[in-house]
Amino acid sequence: MNKTDRMLAIVLELQQRKVVRAEDLASIFETSVRTIYRDIQALSESGVPVMGAPGQGYSLMEGYFLPPVMFTVEEAVTLLIGTDFVEQRFDPEYGLKARTSSKKIESILPEPVRADASRVRKTMRLLSPGNRVSLGEEKDYVEIVRRAILQERKVEFNYVKKMPDSNGNRKSFRSAAPYGLAFLQGAWTLIAWCDLRQGIRHFRLSRMKELKVLEERFEMPPNFDLEDYRPSDDRNLRVQVLANPDIADRVKESDNYYMETLEECEDGLLVSFRVRQLEEILQWVLGWGSNVVVLEPESFRDRIRDEGEKMLKRY
Repeated sequence: MNKTDRMLAIVLELQQRKVVRAEDLASIFETSVRTIYRDIQALSESGVPVMGAPGQGYSLMEGYFLPPVMFTVEEAVTLLIGTDFVEQRFDPEYGLKARTSSKKIESILPEPVRADASRVRKTMRLLSPGNRVSLGEEKDYVEIVRRAILQERKVEFNYVKKMPDSNGNRKSFRSAAPYGLAFLQGAWTLIAWCDLRQGIRHFRLSRMKELKVLEERFEMPPNFDLEDYRPSDDRNLRVQVLANPDIADRVKESDNYYMETLEECEDGLLVSFRVRQLEEILQWVLGWGSNVVVLEPESFRDRIRDEGEKMLKRY
């Protein structure tokens, strides 16, 4: 980043935050504190009202605002593709806002930039999920949950779990305090305090049924930050399989959530998984047929063998 771009970025950073230390700016822009001192001095000499407080940092004089800056073609394309994504995957209200935002962005671009951005944008495409039956309901649930989070109201719903519990049940009724939404592996997931489990749990919106917002309110924990939140990892079972060389590329592309390592070896592709229970990757392994061999644990080899015998009896 050259000096001019860095100085502009410093002003934008100061506009977003009340006080910023020179050390933090140096870390953000990967330069020295001495360089930041020189940039701040140059900004002050050019008329930008930067104020410094010893031991605290720098800030802009109240009321100062940098006029809108011109977008490069790459920046414009980034914003426009972002609006495409919001329109596809967010609820109808934000979808509408995304369309109007896109028009506003395009309207303020100079004609050469707008033409180039349009040309580049046409070479890229965000593929929608197509005929996913639950997509419409999932998008509706995004809006319901989003409003519940803002209003700090609890929600209730019937939830269909991926794996059955110890009693063989997959459905359960839940009430929860919604803390945030995350877009994981192509699907929306609610992070919430579950009243049934008395802890933070994750719920995919596509598995929810009869979602309702309750009158009961909750208070967001003061120490909870969705940006910093990291779920506890309780995947303690390790599984190792060997895939034939012929399907190695397809196995890599499958990008299974539970994969940990991929290692090329003389006999094929060695794949390691970490799971909570073996059923989580049972269908994945069976789907490759004889092209994948389970190496460990022995109990999983036995399980695959049993499934194979059951299939043989059916045919």
